[in-house]
Amino acid sequence: MQSDDESFVDEPTGQFPVVSSNDPRVTITGANIAADIAADAADSFEDAPQVDPTTLLPHWTDAPTGQVPIVVAREAALSDDPWAAIPAPAWREGEADWVAHEDQFDASILAGEEKVDDARPWEFTLGEISEVDEEPTVEAPRPAPVRASRTRHRASANPLAGRAVRQSSTNSISRATLTGVLLAALVFAVFFAGPLPMTVLILVALSFASAEAFAGFRSVGAHPATILGIVAVATLGIAVYNKGLIVVGAVSVLLVIFGFIWYASAQRKIDVLDGLGATIFVYVWIGILGSYGILLIAPHTFAHRHGMAYLFGVLALTICNDVGALFVGRWIGTRPLNAALSPNKTMQGTIGGTVITLLAGVVLLPRVHPWTVTHGLEAAVAMAIVVPLGDLFESMVKRTLGLKDFGRLLPGHGGLLDRVDGLLFALPTMYYLLHVLKLS
Repeated sequence: MQSDDESFVDEPTGQFPVVSSNDPRVTITGANIAADIAADAADSFEDAPQVDPTTLLPHWTDAPTGQVPIVVAREAALSDDPWAAIPAPAWREGEADWVAHEDQFDASILAGEEKVDDARPWEFTLGEISEVDEEPTVEAPRPAPVRASRTRHRASANPLAGRAVRQSSTNSISRATLTGVLLAALVFAVFFAGPLPMTVLILVALSFASAEAFAGFRSVGAHPATILGIVAVATLGIAVYNKGLIVVGAVSVLLVIFGFIWYASAQRKIDVLDGLGATIFVYVWIGILGSYGILLIAPHTFAHRHGMAYLFGVLALTICNDVGALFVGRWIGTRPLNAALSPNKTMQGTIGGTVITLLAGVVLLPRVHPWTVTHGLEAAVAMAIVVPLGDLFESMVKRTLGLKDFGRLLPGHGGLLDRVDGLLFALPTMYYLLHVLKLS
């Protein structure tokens, strides 16, 4: 017999005791219940439908095949239940999957038959929503804006294209000479009548000259405010005679403001830059420059009526320059002074006009107080420079407008503006020369 210590050191044999269920000595709790459940499971498995092995998903340990399952083939069972028409959730991947079964859902089943007065904004019936056309509404094309004729051109275009062609001169020397003598006699007759009649004569001359300039701009399609411009020129002359140059700014501002009102109230579309631009251009060229003639004889400018003597000097030197240039140029003139602007004005004529002007400044002006020989010569030099520039400036404007003359008021000369073009540059030059040289 082994001792107690040896019984604890026996090695396991790996055998399990066999216990029979018939052994009355051993009782296994729940053995009969487990046996019944196993029997029922076996019977149910035999009655269950068999699964096709080809439809089974691969095991998660298998390599991926790259195929994606799709479930779209289904049809809603016909039933009286409206909810039965709603298709079941579907797996959608391609474009065809998204458009499938879209027409099977009727949203009207979500709306009640009776309208609820206290319904929230998001609780509505389809009857309350107006039917919307599937085709988008096509708006009528906007009409293209129609612009009035304009005289501005692109930089690459010819600015003189479409303008009137300058005609050759038909003025004769005899007719021009006779008209010039009569005009000079009229001017000096009014001149000796006094400052006020001379002021009226200058206002009338500036008004007629500005009207001729506006007519020239209208001939090329521009729309200057003719009446407004003439009124502005006359108003400026009267204001300068009473108040001096201080009123030039005020009258100019009023012209711009009333010009805006003029074109804003026009019955049809007008190119404002051409219209208002031409109006202001003529106002500055004729109105402001010509008003210096009125300023010279205004009673507040020079004491002792010396302004009349200075105006006489401007008129005399300008007339001498024009007459000398005309006759010398007709006699020996061959080389144009500026062929692009005025081919009839020659270098020989300009030199001849300068010589006659200097002689008049030295011989004629000193006979009138307060002119002296020195002051007469200085004034003659200035007039010999600016008078031809005034002529060329007017020729440039006429060349741009395609006009030979601005009018036919003076036989043999053209318009009145064609005769006072040199004076428009000579008058302000004389006024400032009197202050710079302290001739006053």
